[in-house]
Amino acid sequence: MTSTTPQNAPFGSILTDVMAITWYRKGAWQPHALKAVGPIEIHPAAHALHYGSECFEGFKAYKWADGSVNVFRMDRHIARLRQSARSLVLPEPDAVQVEEMVREVIDRCRAAVPDAPGALYLRPLLFGTMPNIGAASTPTDEACLVVLASPVWDYFAGGGKALRIYIEEEATRCASHLGVVKTGGNYAAALGPTLAARRGHQADQVLFCPRGEVQETGAANFFAIRDGHLLTRGLDSSFLHGVTRDSLLAIAPALGYRVEERIFTVDELLAWAKTGEAALSGTAAVLSGVGTLIRGSAEHRVGSGAIGANTQRLRAALVAIQQGAAAAPEGWLTRV
Repeated sequence: MTSTTPQNAPFGSILTDVMAITWYRKGAWQPHALKAVGPIEIHPAAHALHYGSECFEGFKAYKWADGSVNVFRMDRHIARLRQSARSLVLPEPDAVQVEEMVREVIDRCRAAVPDAPGALYLRPLLFGTMPNIGAASTPTDEACLVVLASPVWDYFAGGGKALRIYIEEEATRCASHLGVVKTGGNYAAALGPTLAARRGHQADQVLFCPRGEVQETGAANFFAIRDGHLLTRGLDSSFLHGVTRDSLLAIAPALGYRVEERIFTVDELLAWAKTGEAALSGTAAVLSGVGTLIRGSAEHRVGSGAIGANTQRLRAALVAIQQGAAAAPEGWLTRV
């Protein structure tokens, strides 16, 4: 990374110059190594390229005012990576080795960790490498695990904008039993509907609501919010169990919010939106306010149409924990 890197570069588009890498061969994970970021040579018949045996994680390390670097909820993300591996029948990475790889990348790239409100985004990537194009019904017995790092700056540096969200009531984001898995195929499946909604409705994202039940967008969990009340879908296998989602639900009661996790419908959401708020949660932006919901050709303003006060308050509370300005629940931060 050079010192001329623009701080308004698109999220994830700038990488540090070092990555950690290890291979699974002959039934065991090999010792990992740090290498310069660059192409990885894999066979064109690699399992991941043909049968989608791939999963990943995304989380952040923050530089605090005292100069220390602290990773937010690394253990939870590593646990989810391992669960994704099991769901896709990939060789399951060892939690200790993954943490060591993350720590070593951060240590080598410590100077690249931006000051607050920036962060160092960590991306472990696991993919199957067994060279066999006839293995559609056979799990890969070889794999690669890479940890990349990307300096990212304030997601709202140009000022926050309330999002326009198109409601999709027919299509699903992905196979219902794989929504809980953080795999690239799920994001690819959501891309077409998202681009169509941008072209047809100038929407920023699509909110998938199969059978009229609110689920999630193509890349984020969804919240309905009002004074003293948070509503989000109860956990099941059809959507991603977001760590940011979990973190917001954990801190909300101390801020005076009643947390409700259950199935709710588009009709209920639109009634809520008349006086309440809506937001998307995820690692990149933490919590992004929704200003407009689009159903068919009709647009429904959410509250005032601007980012709501409760959305801003909840986001600020979680960011304060991540950046060391407020006390964190035990085990949420790992100093590196």
